Amino acid sequence: MLLTDVVMPEMSGRELASQFAALRPKAEVMYMSGYTDDSVVRHGIPTPETACVQKPFSPETLARKVREVLDDTRGDDDTDG
Repeated sequence: MLLTDVVMPEMSGRELASQFAALRPKAEVMYMSGYTDDSVVRHGIPTPETACVQKPFSPETLARKVREVLDDTRGDDDTDG
């Protein structure tokens, strides 16, 4: 799993995710941001279904969201058991 900020110097989180997908196409991507939902959309995060955690967050909140994303992925792919 890749956890990246939406807005970063040099490249956006979306650009990083695209490059990462070329190396690890099956990996999940989750974004984090301190910006409002509207601002996140303007920075290229495509849909409300995209995994995103709002800053500030606790370690427990982050762990719960990561678990949720990974569990959702496992449920979508019956071939890996």
